[in-house]
Amino acid sequence: MPSALNYDITFGDCDPAGIVFYPNTFRWMDATFHNFLRPAGGHAKLCQKLHSVGIGLIDASAQFRFPMRDGDALEIRTHVSDWSAKTVTLAYEGHVGDMLTFKGKEVRCLFMQTEQGIVAGELAELRGILETMNE
Repeated sequence: MPSALNYDITFGDCDPAGIVFYPNTFRWMDATFHNFLRPAGGHAKLCQKLHSVGIGLIDASAQFRFPMRDGDALEIRTHVSDWSAKTVTLAYEGHVGDMLTFKGKEVRCLFMQTEQGIVAGELAELRGILETMNE
């Protein structure tokens, strides 16, 4: 289930040294995740269908390989690298041309509201939906 998002980096995405301010990488990973969900109706529609309050983040990391700068055309690619009963792990790669600029990872859960509070729910139905949309 690969997905990609393209983004043109601008001056406003950069720090005073002229390279991308690192939190933007996490923002773009999140945008790529939401783009990944669009063929299945998007985040809000999926959450409504699954009676969930969100497909939320519980862990995120990035390894920066090469500086990104104003004017770069960035392509962020993602795919599911692992499913468990209650978590899904997504792998990300950022590329400017043929250059790998960053690698990232997110672990997400399907958050459910219960009498005890918000808990991680089972992912079988979400997995089925996402795998079906790519057949």
